Amino acid sequence: MRITIGKAAGILRKGGIVAFPTETVYGLGANALDAAAVRKVFIAKGRPADNPLIVHVSDQAMLRLVVREVPLAARRLMRRFWPGPLTIVLPKRPGVPRAVTAGLGTVAVRMPDHPVALDLIRSAGVPVAAPSANRSGRPSPTMAKHVLADFPRLPIIDGGACMHGVESTVIDLCGKVPRILRQGAVTLEQLRRVVSTVELARGTPKRPASPGMKHRHYAPKLALTVVRSRAALERYAKTHPRAAVLCVENDLQLIARNTTISLGRTSNDAARLLYVALRAQPKKSTELVARLLPERGIGRAVNDRLRRAATKILH
Repeated sequence: MRITIGKAAGILRKGGIVAFPTETVYGLGANALDAAAVRKVFIAKGRPADNPLIVHVSDQAMLRLVVREVPLAARRLMRRFWPGPLTIVLPKRPGVPRAVTAGLGTVAVRMPDHPVALDLIRSAGVPVAAPSANRSGRPSPTMAKHVLADFPRLPIIDGGACMHGVESTVIDLCGKVPRILRQGAVTLEQLRRVVSTVELARGTPKRPASPGMKHRHYAPKLALTVVRSRAALERYAKTHPRAAVLCVENDLQLIARNTTISLGRTSNDAARLLYVALRAQPKKSTELVARLLPERGIGRAVNDRLRRAATKILH
């Protein structure tokens, strides 16, 4: 059900949930300070309770409603990347419900770089807790029709296709060393130009401080095999003629008989088109196959999503 920003803001103020566009993916939002409203998000998605949410704010005053302190490194990153696809984990204020943070003493916050998202948050007058607007475990939605495929009756603001197509990068500033908990639209290289000591988090924690760290995500309806090289992709396509191949333009020459699903020409294209491709269901195909991109820039985020979506990874 497509609605206006004004109507969506009213739903949020009254404790309801709505879907809305951001520059990364569509979000399923609730008033972040209303525990009952937040629980509706978890129920709708079928989301595990130990998977924290990201709180979206429209300005610094709203940020202060949810975080206890903003260290220097956070201020530097905000000046460079906000509004934008960077989520920062900071100490939370007591008023943030446990449901939002999975019981942790930290909260993940960001300021989206999308006029509809910002107008919605300002109009509602409350910070908005929002994971991606899809059933838990499914590919994230980058168009309104993706949201409605998972939630046919959900109120949604249709803002067209999302610009980045992969979720925000999540960086934790609560430890001794800044750590990237989830790779996304802001790259490691970009972050290190602002805070040189940033590291990639290793392993899977028992109590994740960020979405996307523990549970399987992004799974398409067809089984997905991920390979590591162009040669492996060519071999797999030849021996599995009913596999639809997710490929960048440079790989098209390798594919003779298989159905292909375009990931564009560049790594940025692949990020923008990845979830569209994972939601595709070619009629004559029984499975999907994709290869990893070079492990640099936004290619790291695309590869992370492919690994988490994969049924199997061939070495």
